[in-house]
Amino acid sequence: MRSPLALLFLIGMFTPNIAAAHAILIAGTPAPGASVPAGHLDVRLRFNSRIDPGRSRLTLIAPDRRQITLPVLPAALPDVLNATAELAPGAYVLRWQVLAVDGHITRGDVAFSVTGR
Repeated sequence: MRSPLALLFLIGMFTPNIAAAHAILIAGTPAPGASVPAGHLDVRLRFNSRIDPGRSRLTLIAPDRRQITLPVLPAALPDVLNATAELAPGAYVLRWQVLAVDGHITRGDVAFSVTGR
């Protein structure tokens, strides 16, 4: 063996980078734990990598536990999911599932509340 440093370099070259293989939510409206006013909500989720919007999903879990699929709207940026919803007061969860262009699926939830006007 020539040097431990060379060995570490080779291991790093052939070990997949797990963090780069998944789309991670970096910003969103609504934000986790946010309170938004009742009525129309423009949903916008931004990820750290390009996503395939045609194979990604947004599901809104209403206060009564109904699951409502939100149609994904066209986005100007390749790392953003957009949707809209009309919301009454209560506690909601926005469940997202995205397919990164590298083929990895990631999922997550954004809990938020809706207040009266």
